[in-house]
Amino acid sequence: MLIVFVLYLFAVTAIVVFSARRSKTNIDFVLGGKKISGVSLAISERATGESSWLLLGLTGYAFLDGYSTVWVALGCVLGIIFIWTFMAEPLRKLTEETGALTITALFTKKFPGSERSIGVLSASIIVFFFLFYIAAQYSGAGKVFQEAFGMDPLWGMIIGSALVTLYTMLGGFITVVATDVFQGMLMIVTLIVLPIVALFFIASNNIEIANVLANATPEYTSITAGKKGFSAVVLILSGMSWAFGYTGQPQLLARMMALKDTKDAKTAKWVAILWTLLAYIGAFAIGIIGYVLVKNGALGENAAILATDSEQILPVMVMFLLTPILAGILLSGAVSAMMSTASSQLMVCSSAVSEDLYHDLSKKKLSEKQMLWLNKLLIVLVGLVAFFIALWFSDTVYGLVSYAWAGIGSSFGPAILLLLFWKRFSKAGVFASLIGGTSSAIIWKNFLLEPTGISERLGSFVIAFILAVLFSLLFPKKDTSI
Repeated sequence: MLIVFVLYLFAVTAIVVFSARRSKTNIDFVLGGKKISGVSLAISERATGESSWLLLGLTGYAFLDGYSTVWVALGCVLGIIFIWTFMAEPLRKLTEETGALTITALFTKKFPGSERSIGVLSASIIVFFFLFYIAAQYSGAGKVFQEAFGMDPLWGMIIGSALVTLYTMLGGFITVVATDVFQGMLMIVTLIVLPIVALFFIASNNIEIANVLANATPEYTSITAGKKGFSAVVLILSGMSWAFGYTGQPQLLARMMALKDTKDAKTAKWVAILWTLLAYIGAFAIGIIGYVLVKNGALGENAAILATDSEQILPVMVMFLLTPILAGILLSGAVSAMMSTASSQLMVCSSAVSEDLYHDLSKKKLSEKQMLWLNKLLIVLVGLVAFFIALWFSDTVYGLVSYAWAGIGSSFGPAILLLLFWKRFSKAGVFASLIGGTSSAIIWKNFLLEPTGISERLGSFVIAFILAVLFSLLFPKKDTSI
């Protein structure tokens, strides 16, 4: 198994070395320079979007909470379908019109004179929340290495964070997408193969799935977790609210900005949707099947770790059900989930600071080569800070990602949607969305989540959207066409 994993690392290294040669300018480094196919961008977006959260977080959540997890999965699927169907082509066109390299630049290009204020605000929001998001990926790597090789989680985080920081620094966006394609295919293989193997094991050992689930608690086998009335509605809405976050994730929308043309956008849409459907069905199935195996006693002593950490269900099943070679391949898929997402977020953080902060604030303009090296230095710094956050915070991968997802999605989602689809959207609306989304996500998470039962993802997005519309109407944009 270790040999297979080492071969996986060699494959990633080879892809990095080969693809890094195509990254020659800062535009290539930040957004790919229109050199990447739609299929590659779609798989990269999916690999980036689903991270350790899908392979560890959602599988563990389904294992622990049962059928009600379906609303989280459905919310994610609908969010992905929405952004690829309705946002990809408008984003591609707007990027061509403005020449923007980042999501923040789309705002500043549309509202000239706001470069400094919007740049500082948006870059600060991205860096703050993405540090938690990247930390969640490093934490996920520690869990996989611990279960697979009996390694101290600290060393697992060190290895994972060092690898992803290094290859992101070498080639930027082009390298990240190239490795994402390889890693995205490994992820989907893991999510398809593992449930199938588990079902064959169940059949060969005469385990009755229906009987095991019939003896589960009513809450586990209820799609509303046994809740009724308003409480059931709140649970469904909170799960579905994951959809809102997709509209504002810079690391995902950057793939759409990098599309070459309309034909590529259409092809990418169907590739992304197919990948998503297969992945979420697989992740949900792994959680439920894992529950059946544990309750039947089939996993034996291997199940002991799940009593304290449900997010280990996928690594535990892989180690128990598969031969070392197959286990190495599938666990490489789990590590890939971490690496693909962390690398993209490192890119977004570095470009936010270099393009949206330094480039717009500094009086001293750097050359193309100097900007390239600034981005590489920033990647290393962000990677180090995220590593230390992963050490300090004890929250689950699911919890960390949920918080970051709410903060980024609520801040940027309403602003991007209104920028693309509402002509009366103004600069005041941008500030209202960014400030309202950030502050409401933090306040909701810490003070309103428990008393209301409504997730921070839903509450903060609705507040930010209303504020963005309201301030656009109160402070309309000035007509600068004369």
